Amino acid sequence: MGLLRGLPKPRGYPWGVFAHLPRWAGEPLGLLEEGAALGPLFALGLGRPAVVGYSPEWNRRLLSDLETFRSKGSFSSLVPYLNGGIITTEAPLHRARRQELNPHFHARALGGLEARLRTALQEIRPQGVFEANRWASEVAQTALNLAYFEGQFPKAELARFLAPLKRPFPAPLWPRPLLFARVRRRAAELQARGLGLAAHLPLEEVLIGLAAGYDTTAHTLAWALWHAACHPDWHHPAGHPLLIKETLRLYPPGFIGSRRVARALEFDGIFIPQGALALYSPYLTHRHPDLWQNPLVFDPARFEGRIPAWGYLPFGGGERICLGMHFAQMVLGVALSLFGPLEPLRGDPQPKPGLTLAPRGALWLRTVQ
Repeated sequence: MGLLRGLPKPRGYPWGVFAHLPRWAGEPLGLLEEGAALGPLFALGLGRPAVVGYSPEWNRRLLSDLETFRSKGSFSSLVPYLNGGIITTEAPLHRARRQELNPHFHARALGGLEARLRTALQEIRPQGVFEANRWASEVAQTALNLAYFEGQFPKAELARFLAPLKRPFPAPLWPRPLLFARVRRRAAELQARGLGLAAHLPLEEVLIGLAAGYDTTAHTLAWALWHAACHPDWHHPAGHPLLIKETLRLYPPGFIGSRRVARALEFDGIFIPQGALALYSPYLTHRHPDLWQNPLVFDPARFEGRIPAWGYLPFGGGERICLGMHFAQMVLGVALSLFGPLEPLRGDPQPKPGLTLAPRGALWLRTVQ
């Protein structure tokens, strides 16, 4: 940790570069919040020196300088579902590859999907009492299947492939070569038939897209449904876009993002060595009182005004902003629009970190006639 001299550190164990691994495994949000209370930049020992920042200036630097801050060797490289494709393509190749993929994920390109998605979700819309997490997972799988394969991927196979992403650590990190091989063969068959987005994308990008779009969308939808029930004044077509934005502010699925430092740099008077981990945290940025008034209060009205530049990052930012952003927003909007009044029954909406943020407990709702 001496390589990051001058930076404060939250409580850890006396194991040098491993000092914070036990707390990271058990209470990462508590560790991040404790570090944030020490200043806008703090150090962690996560097996190698790591620096965490959450200021808009840090976010802009980290997300804009692709030559210095690299994806290979970061946290995503540890997850087989995410270790490849556009996620790990580095500058200068990243921009060209991204430009090839962008047209397929643009809002205009997805416009024809919305009516079919609405029909598909209407068929599985719950009546009476239902659990939001469970239904949101079904929505995300249905939407991904429809977008990538026109709904032709066998549902049980797709569910088995995606299920580990929602399990506690270390389940998402385990290699599953047989499962991946089966899914790759099935996806290639449907790709060869010219179905959906899969027909226009490299096979690797198809598998990455399925994984990246699953638990992130499902967890956000579960929270959005809960808050639509708890805040009925925002549960209407004009209110849904702001309700979704506020849900993503309080509960950004990617609560932490990471890069590997490819060349040493100095930031705010602190020397950061080559090989260190550089982390940014939408969770900390979105809840910081210097950027957001009453940051822990659910208030969609805040998005009727200006938002802080580089202070709102639910989909990341810069050249690497989430490729599936428009798709996720469409799914969330269509799903919310299917419901009239909702009644919150019981649940624990507090965030629980895993591969992404998830509600800590079940969220039980009732549709109101």
